[in-house]
Amino acid sequence: MTDYSGLEHKFHRPEAGLTVTDGTTIAGYASLFGRPDQGGDVVLPGAYVASLGALRARGGKVRMLWQHDPAQPIGVWDEVSEDARGLFVKGRLLTDVMRGREAVALIGAGALDGLSIGYRTVKAQAIAGGGRRLSVLDLWEVSLVTFPMLSDARVAAKADIAPAMAMGEGGSMAALAQALEAARAALAAR
Repeated sequence: MTDYSGLEHKFHRPEAGLTVTDGTTIAGYASLFGRPDQGGDVVLPGAYVASLGALRARGGKVRMLWQHDPAQPIGVWDEVSEDARGLFVKGRLLTDVMRGREAVALIGAGALDGLSIGYRTVKAQAIAGGGRRLSVLDLWEVSLVTFPMLSDARVAAKADIAPAMAMGEGGSMAALAQALEAARAALAAR
């Protein structure tokens, strides 16, 4: 069994916003270099290189979770890369999963747009006055979150996500809910 208890979290709200395209594809920066988060920690360029390389070498993936809950994966990160700006992520929300559908709806409504990393610190230096300079991190997961620790860690953009929510002829989750309620009532009447 994997031990998630020692993971640290860094929340980032992308200043450009988390992008949603094709109904379920999201993209944004989960971490920006050189910017202090609410705890005073600053991630340095190169902090993810070793971790991402090790993951690729063993065929592993960074997980997409709902609010850092390892029991609630909500999608797949197809791209996780470090560039000059920070840690860029792009992936797909899985609408076959309840929380994935909820995430699509919440992002589309503007109620959820934060990203947060789950990691273990490998190498860091204390900063006078508080916080740390994080130079090597072991990245485990990137979550969609309500309140990111780094205010600029956000989903970068949104597209019209209504098609992802369409269900049958009714065309909405409300129509599906009504149909399920009618079925429940019919079964209860038996």
